[in-house]
Amino acid sequence: MSARKKAEAKKGTAKKAAAKKVASKKAEAKKVAAKKVAAKKVASKKAHAHRHAHPHAHRHAHPHGHGHGHGHEHEHAHPHEHEHDHPHEHEHAHPHEHGHEHAHPHEHGHEHEHPHDHPHDHDHDHDHDHDHAHPHAHTRGPAQAPLPRGAGKGKILFFDAPSGLAGDMVIAALVDLGVPESVIEDAVERLKLTGFHLHFGTRERSGIVATSFDVHLDSKQPERTWGAIRKMIQAAKLPSGVASRAIATFERLAASEARVHRMPIDEVHFHEVGGVDAIVDVVGSAAALDYLGARLIVSPLPMGHGRTKARHGVLPLPAPAVVECLKGLPTYDGGIAFELVTPTGAAIVGAHATESARWPAMRPERTGWGAGTADLADRPNLLRVVLGEPTESASRLGERGSHVVLEANLDDATGELLGTCIESILAAGALDVWTAPLTMKKGRPGQLLGALVEASRADEIAAVILRESTTLGVRRHLVDRVERPRRIEEVSTPFGAIPVKIAGGPFGPPQRKPELDACVAAARAHDVPVRQVIEAAVIASASLR
Repeated sequence: MSARKKAEAKKGTAKKAAAKKVASKKAEAKKVAAKKVAAKKVASKKAHAHRHAHPHAHRHAHPHGHGHGHGHEHEHAHPHEHEHDHPHEHEHAHPHEHGHEHAHPHEHGHEHEHPHDHPHDHDHDHDHDHDHAHPHAHTRGPAQAPLPRGAGKGKILFFDAPSGLAGDMVIAALVDLGVPESVIEDAVERLKLTGFHLHFGTRERSGIVATSFDVHLDSKQPERTWGAIRKMIQAAKLPSGVASRAIATFERLAASEARVHRMPIDEVHFHEVGGVDAIVDVVGSAAALDYLGARLIVSPLPMGHGRTKARHGVLPLPAPAVVECLKGLPTYDGGIAFELVTPTGAAIVGAHATESARWPAMRPERTGWGAGTADLADRPNLLRVVLGEPTESASRLGERGSHVVLEANLDDATGELLGTCIESILAAGALDVWTAPLTMKKGRPGQLLGALVEASRADEIAAVILRESTTLGVRRHLVDRVERPRRIEEVSTPFGAIPVKIAGGPFGPPQRKPELDACVAAARAHDVPVRQVIEAAVIASASLR
């Protein structure tokens, strides 16, 4: 071999040796890096498992909008490769309606055909193989200072819902507004239910960091009937305002299901809505609304379209119960194949919203944001709630009145018929009903039948007047009214706890009026005159302002 060839061969051998050295160093560096990553994962697992080892409410931040996907997130589009080792292993069996994309809280076992591909067949046992650790070092606390109880007295609470709403979004937004988490937790604790824990966190949508709320199931929950749920709420020793709101919400939903299935309301059997997570949404939202004490107004609600699989077959969207719950409230086409308003969300606003408006005449004071779990392609999945002082009356601003007076002249109705008609109108939701004598044509004596109703329910109650009375027509007048802010407080008397309505505001000394039904019940239980119970309640409430 020539000297030249020997030199080239030697040179080639040296190059190979150098390449092997470099490759060996790279492999060693990779091993070291892998060990560090593994150590971090183990530490993250331990820390996260510790945070989830007890059935209390937890707050976690998800500043990158991952959604945390705990049992209610059916899209689970987690683009991260971290580990999220929960002690409950993500088998959340949640028949829940959180963040829109989930089983709906009525008796249908909705398995959405859009836009996700896995059936939601009540148990929702999602075996999550994703590794999704959340950066707890960046946990964000409440957006603003907590509000005191009664902070909404005499004010407007506006639900701005361009992306619709669900029960969990309502609670999340109200907590973000300033209702303490403890208000929700205390009300839920009084139900004496087990096998779950609550979770408050944050999610980011379009750069807006919003509060999120989830119910994590630790064990499977039974389905419940409306009768069983009502008894549970009545036995829970909740404040009267919270109990009445929760019952009103469930009753709205039960009545809707009864109409859809043409069955007596007490025979309605809930499936998802009887689950603990939906019960938490209803009772928690009732506690938050009662804590604020504001008048609720909701924006017109978007309706999604499409189909959903239920126990009874394929149903159209919006679900039949949603449409029934929203009777009297404006809706519009949301332009998306998705359930934007869930039955629980519809029942909450249907039972408690006094009217609907694109934006009410008010002076905003504070805003809260509640996040749904699903990522919507064309809008942020957020509910905005705004607390503010009412400004000029709607009529002065050229908008519609807040209330309607319905009237009819009757000259062929007996006193008994008028009495039953008044009862039916009040039962339908009128704020007040009255009659006044008048003289009609040809000198016939007659009666003026009148009712004051919320504008959103005018059509519904006008139909009751036409059905129950002898009139052939009903007149309508849009009106506004100036109101004293009022609240219900329970006072202790020798005859037990009696709810008292307190009317305050800058209108002189407060007025106090014990609730008559409670006074009558207490009087009968103690065999004393009703006026004695009323007097005791008035005295006990003297210090309340």
